[in-house]
Amino acid sequence: MAANKPKGQNSLALHKVIMVGSGGVGKSALTLQFMYDEFVEDYEPTKADSYRKKVVLDGEEVQIDILDTAGQEDYAAIRDNYFRSGEGFLCVFSITEMESFAATADFREQILRVKEDENVPFLLVGNKSDLEDKRQVSVEEAKARADQWNVNYVETSAKTRANVDKIRIMHPRINVSSVVVTEAWFVESKVCKWPSVQ
Repeated sequence: MAANKPKGQNSLALHKVIMVGSGGVGKSALTLQFMYDEFVEDYEPTKADSYRKKVVLDGEEVQIDILDTAGQEDYAAIRDNYFRSGEGFLCVFSITEMESFAATADFREQILRVKEDENVPFLLVGNKSDLEDKRQVSVEEAKARADQWNVNYVETSAKTRANVDKIRIMHPRINVSSVVVTEAWFVESKVCKWPSVQ
């Protein structure tokens, strides 16, 4: 899958990443940690926000567009358009809420229906790891689901920034298992290695 490249000599290739998950699981907080290194405790529910960042990928400067979706899209057609445009997906749930974990199966099913590709780049993210005493979803349960889907799993805390630099998405150009979302992105795979991104 090729990146979108706008017209013009100085235009950068654009890679689209879609963040999905139930409302209140911390999608926006994770995105803000990545973009601005800050945690916003009180924010209004997201409708759908897009964030763009320049990074170097395989020695080439590109733009990564992260679409932070609402937990419940009002219209299926809008949701499907989001999914259709995505090249990689971060599916976020809260480790403190079993319902949000259960909903990940629905999000994955919707994405696979729209993308028509079982190997769509996808990462399962368990957020709010700082609330261990309120945990409802075990690491073993989450890893088992990730293994069943043949995707990676990572636990994060947007509040403490734990593992935010390890959030992984897939590189859209080939079926690899992850791109680390940090100030400097790099690509890593279960089956193949890509050069580090600076």
